[in-house]
Amino acid sequence: VTPYIGSGEGAPVMNRLGTQEWSRAKKKVKESAEKIARELLSLYAKREMKNGFAYSQDNSWLQEMEASFPYVETPDQMDTIRDVKRDMEQPRPMDRLVCGDVGYGKTEVAVRAAFKAVLDGRQVAVLVPTTVLAQQHLQTFRERLKAFPVEIEVLSRFRSVKEQKSVLARLETGTVDVCIGTHRLLQRDVEFKDLGLVVIDEEQRFGVTHKEKLKKMREEVDVLTLSATPIPRTLHMSLVGVRDMSTMETPPEERLPIRTYVQEYDDEVVREAIIREMDRGGQVFFVHNRVQSIEALAQRLRKLVPEARVAVGHGQMHERQLEKVMVDFAAKDYDVLVCTTIIESGLDMPNVNTIIVHQAERMGLSQLYQLRGRVGRGADRAYAYFFFDRYRAVSEVAEKRLKAIQAATELGAGFRIAMKDLEIRGAGNLLGVEQSGHIAAVGFDLYCAMLGRAIEELKELGFGGGMGNGTQGLTLPLENTTAVDIRVPAYLPDDYVPGLEVRLALYQRLARARELSGVDGLSAEIEDRFGPRPTEVENLLYLLRLKLAAPPRGITRIAREGSQMILFLGPEARVNGTGIHMVGRRVRVGNRQVRIDVDLSVKGWQRTLERVVEQIYMPESPGVSREEGNELVGARS
Repeated sequence: VTPYIGSGEGAPVMNRLGTQEWSRAKKKVKESAEKIARELLSLYAKREMKNGFAYSQDNSWLQEMEASFPYVETPDQMDTIRDVKRDMEQPRPMDRLVCGDVGYGKTEVAVRAAFKAVLDGRQVAVLVPTTVLAQQHLQTFRERLKAFPVEIEVLSRFRSVKEQKSVLARLETGTVDVCIGTHRLLQRDVEFKDLGLVVIDEEQRFGVTHKEKLKKMREEVDVLTLSATPIPRTLHMSLVGVRDMSTMETPPEERLPIRTYVQEYDDEVVREAIIREMDRGGQVFFVHNRVQSIEALAQRLRKLVPEARVAVGHGQMHERQLEKVMVDFAAKDYDVLVCTTIIESGLDMPNVNTIIVHQAERMGLSQLYQLRGRVGRGADRAYAYFFFDRYRAVSEVAEKRLKAIQAATELGAGFRIAMKDLEIRGAGNLLGVEQSGHIAAVGFDLYCAMLGRAIEELKELGFGGGMGNGTQGLTLPLENTTAVDIRVPAYLPDDYVPGLEVRLALYQRLARARELSGVDGLSAEIEDRFGPRPTEVENLLYLLRLKLAAPPRGITRIAREGSQMILFLGPEARVNGTGIHMVGRRVRVGNRQVRIDVDLSVKGWQRTLERVVEQIYMPESPGVSREEGNELVGARS
């Protein structure tokens, strides 16, 4: 049992027990998960077979550059840097995804990887979703590498046609080492002399055609993808072994949680917030995501806070004008920047420690979270105000978003935000829009389990390795489980395991057990935590052991009819006749069934059933007994 996290369109359609609807829905989803698994594995296999470039070990220049980092690296950051370097030193092309919360130091990982590539004479492309972020990265890279002879350029609409031509020519001759740019970098006229590494910031912000081009790049060069939308652990687990991932969950030292306020818009609160930030020498972002009315709003702010220097910045301004505004604001020539969500991605201005978001009810949850991440990047306390319009009705979904952003204020809340976002909006954005409907049908957790299983089974069948496309059209069997219905009280009683959440967590762990040793471990843990196990708990553990022992023996179902237990056998199942006769006269075999007369009131009925199960096996099942005197089930005995 898991909480349903689907597409955000309310609860799924309920299915009646005993009908085929649920099985059909699962079958459809399974086929879709297999398709995704095939694509992932085939891309992975192509990379494995390609011979990439193996970079040399760290030299003194790289060590010197790393030593100049002005902060103390977090343990997660160090682990990620080690992972990236290890990948780069391998001959196969790297494809690593780095997930980390906003402001957790992903850019530094990218800078070190880029410098390592440049030191071996290769070029680096850094791909970002917005021109403003390209400008920001240009400053960061130049600042970090200023002591070394590295040529860093930017390619975006901030550059004139003449400047762009000059950058393109120098890329082709190899004189530009690192080129930072928007999707402009993916256009046909961009030619690198010797491209070795591509860094992609927030890949989900690029379109389908761009992603196709990036997919092709992954087969040939090292690719490092940075993402601030943390991938939920369940999805992470199902993708392990197909994508190389590093997660950064430790906040940098001295980082304080951001004080967050959600309320109706109020001029007095806005004035007070701006004045307080100015009094401590800081600056303010005021986000208003409507270009048509942004100038009018800026005028209103100038009247409201006449002592503040207010500037306006949005994506529809002329490139030169927008660049000048951003540069002047970074140089502290203005106190307040009234802007659209162009500041959403990755922008790092440590002096800005108050953000005010106007009409926050119109924005998505991860967007609100990203915006809040623009402040509080230094040691000062930061403040975020999310205002909704008092004259407009706030929808139920918008209300959920605002409550979620207010609740998730602790450091590293990105994971909770990602899960809440899944709950409200759906999971299509994680695996592509076409998967959204499938995730809605069965819920996120079950989808991830199916995806993980599809990947494992395809790998076992050799897909993505030597088999090439030989598995096209292959249909994998649905998960092999045995239905056990013998109607005995089997559960965790409330008075034995108090607390609903504790009980649910134990049920989930029991359901995830895949080996008998796992059940034994849980059994010992339960007794250790809650005392001697009552009959209901013993029954629950016994049924679970039966469910695990039965499938490899070809038993499809175990049911009870009055005083009889019936084992239904699959077509491949065999019975050890000698062993069965030794159990006693209470056992009868025939018609693909084994019937046992059992008195549940007499102690030891469990062992009788176990002994019968032990005499059933499938010829190809490893570790299942195959004693002499076996007979094919079907002939009456």
